[in-house]
Amino acid sequence: MRIPSTDDVEIKVHDLGGEGPPLLLAHATGFHGRVWEPLAAHLAGFHRWSIDLRAHGDSDAPSDRPLEWYGFADDVLSVIDALGLEKPFGVGHSKGAASLLLAEQARPGTFRALYLFEPVVVPTDAVTGYNPDNPLSNGARRRRDTFDSFDAASSNYASKPPFNTLHPEVLRAYVDHGFAENADGTVSLKCLPANEAEVYAHGMSHHAFAALNEISCPTTIAMGVEDTVPAIFGRAIADAIPHGTVASFPDLAHFGPLEDPATIASSILEAFSTVE
Repeated sequence: MRIPSTDDVEIKVHDLGGEGPPLLLAHATGFHGRVWEPLAAHLAGFHRWSIDLRAHGDSDAPSDRPLEWYGFADDVLSVIDALGLEKPFGVGHSKGAASLLLAEQARPGTFRALYLFEPVVVPTDAVTGYNPDNPLSNGARRRRDTFDSFDAASSNYASKPPFNTLHPEVLRAYVDHGFAENADGTVSLKCLPANEAEVYAHGMSHHAFAALNEISCPTTIAMGVEDTVPAIFGRAIADAIPHGTVASFPDLAHFGPLEDPATIASSILEAFSTVE
């Protein structure tokens, strides 16, 4: 299913099944909606949907708008509207978590509750604006984008950090649905390294932190190791949200939902169990 968003972008939506209230999952930079499948399988009692945010997976990249993060919020709201989701629950990771916050700020009351693992939301005094010369952008530009086969790509990632920490089912989903097969049998990343670099370049230019007091729905901020960015800001984010709480996972890193889907799914179910 493809849904129109702003900027002539079409967003790929994945129906992950289930029965119950709607739950929308938003992925981190460089990933796509189907990496949520292993975690979503543990979320009984919900109808789960995930999306490929613009320039990721099978969604379009805008041709005349930078990959600044308010566009990802547009994608979230466009999907909610097109599917007719009434007060969905939202689960996000990293950039996807920030996108859900930006969507809720743009349209207060959109979500029934949010569960956000290490949202990339920096305090106002740390907002730097557009910065294409940063370690994440520079690393993305150097990323190898083509492999001999899906299996070759999977084997390569499984042997190197940080992807070697991913749950095997997540890694397989990332490769099988994050690469496209070329005419010669090789496979190439759907999320182009140049686009990934641009997403990172805009990562500290949005102002979600300044409006966290506008988030009225119950919101859980989950974190792995807390002495690294963006986890280091997690408790301040939770404190700034009127109904914010913290879930801590000191044995996990920034890819926590992709490393241990069952544990994070259990935490999500616990967080949402008290929401009316």
